Formats: sequence, C-alpha cells, structure tokens
Amino acid sequence: MDRNQISNLNIRSENTVVIPSKNYSYGVARGIRVNQLAPTNSESLTLFHYLSYFFAEYFKGFVFVILSSVFIFTMPRVFIKGRYAKGMVFELTKRIMDIMGAIVGLIITLPLWLIIPILIKLDSHGPVFYVQTRVGIDRRKKNRRIYQKVDSDDYSEKRSRERRRENYNGRLFKVYKFRTMVNNAEKNSGPVWATENDSRITRLGNFLRKTRIDEIPQFLNILKGDMSLVGPRPERPKFVSNLSLEVDDYLERLKVKPGLTGLAQVENGYDSSISSVMRKVKYDLEYIEKKSIWTDIKILIKTIKVVFTGKGAH
Repeated sequence: MDRNQISNLNIRSENTVVIPSKNYSYGVARGIRVNQLAPTNSESLTLFHYLSYFFAEYFKGFVFVILSSVFIFTMPRVFIKGRYAKGMVFELTKRIMDIMGAIVGLIITLPLWLIIPILIKLDSHGPVFYVQTRVGIDRRKKNRRIYQKVDSDDYSEKRSRERRRENYNGRLFKVYKFRTMVNNAEKNSGPVWATENDSRITRLGNFLRKTRIDEIPQFLNILKGDMSLVGPRPERPKFVSNLSLEVDDYLERLKVKPGLTGLAQVENGYDSSISSVMRKVKYDLEYIEKKSIWTDIKILIKTIKVVFTGKGAH
C-alpha cells in the first residue's frame, strides 16, 4: 500500500492511529511560511527572504537575551526597589501632575489672560508682565573638588576658575508674573521685600497679589520644568545669598523644585521680615520631609481657599 492510499484511510486501534497526510509548518517570519513536508518553490524564496527570516528568528531573540541579562545582572539594586525607586516614581508622578495641572490651569484662566493685561494697562504705565531672575532647585549632590588630584599641574588653575564663578546655590531661571507694582519699582531702592500697604504696589496689583492672580503666568514656568505646582517659593539670588547666612537650614529648601504654591505660601504668606522667613523655612522643611502626591493635593485645595478668601496673602 503506497503513501497516498494510506493517507486516505482512517485506521484506529488501541496502539496506532493513522491520519491523512498534511503539511505542517514550524515557523513564520514576516509573512514567510516554511513547510516541513511540502516542497518549497526556489523561485519564490530569495536570499533576502532567508536573511529576513534569520534576522527575525535568531538575531532579535539573541539581542533580547543579551539586553535582559545586562539589565538583570548590572542594574543597581537600589534602582529596582527601596526608597530610590519610590523617589523616582514620586518625581515622575509629580511631573505628570504638574504638566496636566498647568495645562488645565491655562485653559481655566484663559479669560483672565485677555482681561488682566487690559486692566494693568489702564491702571498704570508699564509692561503687562514682570520677568525676574529666581533661584531654582539645586541638583548638586557632592562637591566635585574631592575627586580632583592635588598633584595635577593645572589644579591651581582650575581652583582659580572656580573662584571666579559665582555660586547661586541653585539653577537660575526667569519667573513670569503679571505686574503688580509701578514700573521700575526698585530702580532707586534695589531688591527689597514688599511690605503691607507698600506704596509701590498699584491699586490693581494689590488685588492681584491678594488673590494670587499675578502668579498665573507661572504656569508657563511649570511647563518649562523650572517650577512645580507645589514647592517652596522661588527667591531672588541676592536674597538667597543673604538669607542663607542669617537663617538656619535656608538652603535645604532648594532640594526640591520651587512651586507656584506651597505649604509656606498658604500658611505664611509673602516674606516681609527675617522672622517671617524663619517661619517660612520651617514650613518648607516640613513639606520636604512629608512630601507626597496626597500632600500636594491638600496644599492645592488650600490654595483655592486662599484665592477666594485672601487668607495668607498680603
């Protein structure tokens, strides 16, 4: 009995089963089917097809195994679990919340972007926006001088170059605000704190500061990554330099991004004296110690109350 006759039979017994002949495939790559029993057409399968099949079945798999092994055996354990992983998850979540919050904030406040500039121009002479240099987060973890070789020939030259660089204790950025003071308010006095009933603040500016509407343009700073929705208030370089010498742990507040609002802003208001700065630093350090997404949400809710009641602002 030949193969064709056997293939047409369906013989069953306790030990054997004969089934019709069938072509079985053992792999598919990029739409190419290679059969085990059926003869292939040498004219339809070119060298390119065989190379493509080899690349898909073997090369990609080999690369995947190598990369997986590198990740498993060389990735530091601290990045896989523990407080470092939690910190990375928190920063990523916070950044996503910042971007979404800034976009929503810009959409909700869009009418104010049309009305406030007109009112500012009608109220006083000067630009609509106030741009000022502030000190942001300090990402330096270690003093790189400890890694320099003392016996190197150019060591003294490097130290000399470092001394010529001014240390601002954090990354500088430009903060945007609606103008609340008369134009060139600090032309004669230089950088000074705003005080209650400050003559430099315009009539409209007093309302904008009390309701925090003047801070709305800082949504742009958040989108740029200079600021966060919640964090310590960013300060000017001169104030940071002076206050770091007068207030204990002042520079500790630069460990996180400055915020549009924060625990110190809603509880302490604007700075007006050294004593108010000391209270602010305590609030900032409390926030840094207990920072979490839920803490940020609670502070944002408190900020909404401040906007409508004026509590904590002056």
